[in-house]
Amino acid sequence: MGLFDDLKRQAENFLKAQTGQAVNSAASVVKSAASNSGKTKTVTLSAMPKSANEMRAMGEFNLCDPYAVAAFAVCALNCYPTDRDATKEMMNVLKGPEPLSTRELQFINDRFMDTKGYVTRSYFSGTSPDNDYTVSAPYTVTIIEYSNSRENEGYLRLFLKSTGADSPRPVVLRHKPSTNEWFIWEFESLLSGVRAPKSTDKWA
Repeated sequence: MGLFDDLKRQAENFLKAQTGQAVNSAASVVKSAASNSGKTKTVTLSAMPKSANEMRAMGEFNLCDPYAVAAFAVCALNCYPTDRDATKEMMNVLKGPEPLSTRELQFINDRFMDTKGYVTRSYFSGTSPDNDYTVSAPYTVTIIEYSNSRENEGYLRLFLKSTGADSPRPVVLRHKPSTNEWFIWEFESLLSGVRAPKSTDKWA
């Protein structure tokens, strides 16, 4: 009986230790997530610009505000299905010193062939797969900045909420110190797939 009791006691102690480690690990994950929950900001635009000139003329347009730049990038890309040249012009304004490359233009074209344009509409509040991502004024984009979004000096990684995805999508901006302006550096993740509109679902 003595040997059995010792083995039982050792097994109980082992289970307690493992349980304690699991609890501590889970608490660590929760604490980490809480500390990096980020701050949320909404950018509301009074209109959907259809050209670079219209975009520049809007009161909300401000290259010194990275949140505004990110929101206008969505507007620029959203214009692609109806006016590719306008998208190119607006994106080049938002990209500043380095305009869209041939590779980036081809990437945009390829993504819109697959998604038919509803991906960019998903970044506007009030849209959803159920209403086929129908956009209506005012045009509001929700943007998150996490505690590590500025870990690389001169760059800012913001995350845009999509009504068709479970997690927000990143966009990277680069700062130009001489003018204190922010420009789009990486935007490709904004064109990642989202849930298809209800009207395209054969089983809906």
